Amino acid sequence: MAMVDTGDVRLHVQRMTPKGGRPVTATAVLVHGLLTDSLASYYFTLAPVFAVSGIDVIMYDLRGHGRSERPESGYRLDDHIDDLEALLDRLEVTGPVQLVGNSFGGSVAFGHAARHPERAAGVSLIESEPATAGWAATMDGVLRQVLTELAHNEAAALAWITANRSQNTARLAKGAARLARETTLARDIPVSQVLTEDQIRSVRCPVLALYGGESVLVERAPWLESLLPDCRTVVVPGHEHSVLVEAPGAVGGHILSMIQGETDQRGVDEQSAGALVRAAEAP
Repeated sequence: MAMVDTGDVRLHVQRMTPKGGRPVTATAVLVHGLLTDSLASYYFTLAPVFAVSGIDVIMYDLRGHGRSERPESGYRLDDHIDDLEALLDRLEVTGPVQLVGNSFGGSVAFGHAARHPERAAGVSLIESEPATAGWAATMDGVLRQVLTELAHNEAAALAWITANRSQNTARLAKGAARLARETTLARDIPVSQVLTEDQIRSVRCPVLALYGGESVLVERAPWLESLLPDCRTVVVPGHEHSVLVEAPGAVGGHILSMIQGETDQRGVDEQSAGALVRAAEAP
């Protein structure tokens, strides 16, 4: 484990590099989602596959999440983008990187690409979208629900989650309730500065938008493709918002193909990507 001081917050960072002296072909920064998520969702899914494929992988816990420092305030989207920018500076990553973001992490990744297009080689959005006024309104509704149903009625909510989901899900929900209750996160994110359509159009690097087939976000795909000159959408059938952890082989295979510049991805599925997973797990 490594802790990196950005000058504003201490972030927990993990890095996976190619095995056996294999040369680095790209650097990828993986940004996780909000509340119940952490870098672990990548550490046990995409990161080993990417590293064995020649990619230098950087993962970190967002401020307030995982093992990173938890300040009382400072959770607007721009604060998270500032953290990412400072982290890359502290790690002395100077060249363009592949940005991969799941859910809220995708909004952070895209925001970084919009702010620093020269530092983005590509953006992969997993169940995510750029931060717009509509995004802020949706986040406001979600976070209000978290505060009402979880943070303020924790015991009853956790009992229901344990009975209907699992103890692990309840453990994650308990951490999310604490984060929402003890910080200004739920108030900060909905009032974040968002992007205009012109700012979204300014992102010229390749963008991969990956959605679960049963997700409500898949409806945003045509809008996103209409704004971005180099955007491709992939839909993974039979999955919802948790497609990263439910179908890591398919998700990782598509993103890896995009990073490696492969345009024909018809053969990327759970079976073919599984070969990469087995290679990553080999001694």
